[in-house]
Amino acid sequence: MRAVLKMIRFLLFIVKLLLAALIFTILGFGILIPLYYFYLKRKYRVDKLKNLSNKLRVGIFHPYCNAGGGGEKVLWVAIQALQKKYPKAEYYVYTGDVEVTPVEILDKVRNRLNVKLDKDVKFIYLHRRKWVEADKYPYFTLLGQALGSIYLGFEALSLFNPDIFIETTGFTFVLPIFKYIGGCKTACYIHYPIITNEMLKRVSNRQSLYNNRGIIARSPVLTMGKLIYYHIFAWAYSLAGQSSDITLVNSTFTLEHLNTLWNRNLHLVYPPCETDQLKSIEKDPTRPKNIRIMSLAQFRPEKDHPLQLQSLYELREIVSEEMFSNITLVLCGSCRNSDDNRRVKDLKDFSKHLSLENNVEFKVNMSYRELFEEFKNSYIGIHTMLDEHFGISVVEQMAAGLIMVAHRSGGPLLDIIETSEGSRLGFLAQTPDEFAHIIKFILHLDQGEISEIRDKARASTERFSNEKFHEEFLRASEPLFK
Repeated sequence: MRAVLKMIRFLLFIVKLLLAALIFTILGFGILIPLYYFYLKRKYRVDKLKNLSNKLRVGIFHPYCNAGGGGEKVLWVAIQALQKKYPKAEYYVYTGDVEVTPVEILDKVRNRLNVKLDKDVKFIYLHRRKWVEADKYPYFTLLGQALGSIYLGFEALSLFNPDIFIETTGFTFVLPIFKYIGGCKTACYIHYPIITNEMLKRVSNRQSLYNNRGIIARSPVLTMGKLIYYHIFAWAYSLAGQSSDITLVNSTFTLEHLNTLWNRNLHLVYPPCETDQLKSIEKDPTRPKNIRIMSLAQFRPEKDHPLQLQSLYELREIVSEEMFSNITLVLCGSCRNSDDNRRVKDLKDFSKHLSLENNVEFKVNMSYRELFEEFKNSYIGIHTMLDEHFGISVVEQMAAGLIMVAHRSGGPLLDIIETSEGSRLGFLAQTPDEFAHIIKFILHLDQGEISEIRDKARASTERFSNEKFHEEFLRASEPLFK
């Protein structure tokens, strides 16, 4: 009997404990969190009212503003456009490049991206950037980076609360912080959806890729778990996207996916590409003796540089030894961090493994002047990223007169390269064997065919010029400044 009473008392204790936990949870989520939200909202609104400056303050969130890639080109040309249209406004860039001075950042913008600003911008240095880096989260990477971006966003807001907030890197989860707590007008320029229907299909089909581990692809249970996780994340991503007053996207690929995910009005604004200066490069239609195949992309895993080396390996099998000895693949691109530097070393090792070291050059972190010289000297361009959101480097190589071979997906397929006979602007491929056979085909085209493709490709790049970007970006963002 005593044992039964003890058991009843213990069960009653457990029930009371659970009820207490439930009450505290309800108090936390139902009362304390809303109170804290209203406290923060009032705090930042009051701080904003205390600002004595009568100038409009524009904050642009780009934690990797010193990376020197296509996304950074969009950032700086957007600021250039805004400075010309709204010269009285003040412009601030949130960056995690704490080891670099403002002068060094702007020098790199001029020298590597060839963008000159009318006046200097101010920088808000963030110290929590490490929390948005993928290597911090070997598992649940998307969720980890999303939570990390929220943490980083709160740091950014605590340091500076602007009137207009523009997010330009894809960290969409910071938008609700600045809109609902900071009281800002908000906008974003989306280069690539964090999650897409294509990603869901690949997981569902159990396809192993850089963002879907082999162990998950091989397991039906883990695949189902990942699909549930992706669907929940897609819902949260869509919810965060509703915080953007104006949303700009860089390509048809991104537009189609975000239309499905966010279901709201979007503005298609192609990114700015260096076309005018590159189109001035004179190209001889005759095939040069030394054939340089140019690759231009940051050394990131999704750019799939190994596919380029595999394509070169396949090319060696189908052209004469004499011709191949005069072919050089030139890999040009920037490195953001130690992981990218390690990637370059791995690529060098891979080229040696394939016995291609005499036919491959690596040009890392080049200045724009050095890059311009490579545009002059190269004959063919190659780009191998699967589902490249747009492809600024593809457009720039076409403008420079290179005969372009890009991956048959994403922006190159939907926006840039027309392949039908009579309207051909370049070529599309998927496998190493396809890339190799297309390159061989290009090498055997006559002068007239090369000139026709080159001239049409160069003319087509006008729709992606800096001036066109200025015009479209300013038109889409104008409601923020009214």
